[in-house]
Amino acid sequence: MYPTRDIACAVIGTGFIGTVHVEALRRIGVPVLGILEDTPEHGAARAAELGVPRAYASLEELLTDERVRAVHVTSPNHLHYRQVVEILSAGRHVVCEKPLAMTSTESADLVARAASSGLVNAVNFNIRFYPLNQHLAAEIAAGALGTVRLVTGHYLQDWLALETDWNWRLEPERGGALRAVGDIGSHFLDLVTYLTGHRVVSVMADLATFIPVRHEPAGRVLTFANDRAAQTVAREVTTEDAATILLHFDNGARGLVAISQVSHGRKNSLGYEIDGSAAAAAWESEQPDQLWIGHRQRANEILMRNPALMNEAGRAAARLPGGHVEGFGDTFAAHFTAIYADIAAGGPSERPAYATFADGHDEMLVGDAVAESARSGRWADVRRGGASGVREAAASAMQEGGNS
Repeated sequence: MYPTRDIACAVIGTGFIGTVHVEALRRIGVPVLGILEDTPEHGAARAAELGVPRAYASLEELLTDERVRAVHVTSPNHLHYRQVVEILSAGRHVVCEKPLAMTSTESADLVARAASSGLVNAVNFNIRFYPLNQHLAAEIAAGALGTVRLVTGHYLQDWLALETDWNWRLEPERGGALRAVGDIGSHFLDLVTYLTGHRVVSVMADLATFIPVRHEPAGRVLTFANDRAAQTVAREVTTEDAATILLHFDNGARGLVAISQVSHGRKNSLGYEIDGSAAAAAWESEQPDQLWIGHRQRANEILMRNPALMNEAGRAAARLPGGHVEGFGDTFAAHFTAIYADIAAGGPSERPAYATFADGHDEMLVGDAVAESARSGRWADVRRGGASGVREAAASAMQEGGNS
């Protein structure tokens, strides 16, 4: 069921991913009242291109628009924390792109603020919402694979494979200290955590920068653009092009993931295999309508995405009949439908299928462990002591709010 049209929103940032947000929101019937860009002039131009009624001149102006009940933050990473703080303080629900913040200290603060506010808070880990991933999560929870033993996979892209490729994510002051891991590795880690129901507790990570000097174009660059600028400036790069990470999960399961933004021919390839004591399952994002199910003593299976053959969770995320492929853009519609159902209800549900700020913060803590392991050359534990404290403080704040 789609949300009602009296729930309106605004979107901050209209690059590649912000545009996907706008299109998905329209599809599920949520009016996008306006956008906010880096300059009023750029905002006006983008509003005209996207057919959005208004371009706000500032976040302050956006938040004075009483019709806006939710704000989607798709700006560069270094702006997330400040913008989300202001949005929550203004009493608006928030959907924030990953990473949630630049540091785990910032993300911990956002978890506490969101919990005390009682507002819906979500991080855009949309890959959870491929229908077959929703289906598999429910199947694993019901014991279909038995005990999870081994999780292996990859997230490979090629859009930064050339020394002439450039994007703001290459700049640590704007994108963060971890680039490939923070940008796409976080999707893999959130997904397998969600699917298995088990968190990563320690890591052994190796990070590699294969292109230490890149050529930054003089003008504006769009994510995934193929244009090559005539004038460039040589820039040293310190963030990782690729990573290989060994994983330990909280139930004793082991894992291995390869992450790369320099793998020629791989446009957006996230793949996993989850091996359990009773069966196995595997999926690949570039073939999203097929789920492989492995067996020892009978024939393996291929489940094609089909609402008639999936469980309730899978059906809820599906929009089309079997044989009609659902892809990346469709996951946003399914994701936002779940989020806006909670917004319509007035607050977050007890166990939402979408990633909350707490989930986004947990991925920040895993990232901290990855960085520590890469520096030391040793295994590093995911330090969740602070996260527990944050959750306790948040629970206390919610209780106090309910008693006031």
